Amino acid sequence: HVQLVESGGGSVQAGGSLRLSCSASGNTVSRRCMGWFRQAPGKEREGVAAIGSDARARYADSVKGRFTIWEDNAKNTLYLQMNSLKPEDSAMYYCATTPLYCSGNPTDYSSWGQGTQVTVS
Repeated sequence: HVQLVESGGGSVQAGGSLRLSCSASGNTVSRRCMGWFRQAPGKEREGVAAIGSDARARYADSVKGRFTIWEDNAKNTLYLQMNSLKPEDSAMYYCATTPLYCSGNPTDYSSWGQGTQVTVS
């Protein structure tokens, strides 16, 4: 089992930037992919970005060119740099891991953090 703790959320104006972090502990060996998801009120949870053990990053079309995901394996920490933020990026952001290959389907992910709120006005 992997424990995940997100941080770095907050409130920013449109066009601003935030960097989210996700610290992983526990059985981190079994994770093949780590991803960021978000969920806005009344909407389904959606995949934002993911990075596999091959270090290949994948992004949702809505964030391509604005968000960057990377992993510091030495620190067991996953990051999401969010630039040029838009009001529609407002949501609770979660990091998650899966022993499977990367996908944008939340049901493929077995370990989740508690989330960090991002609000863009």
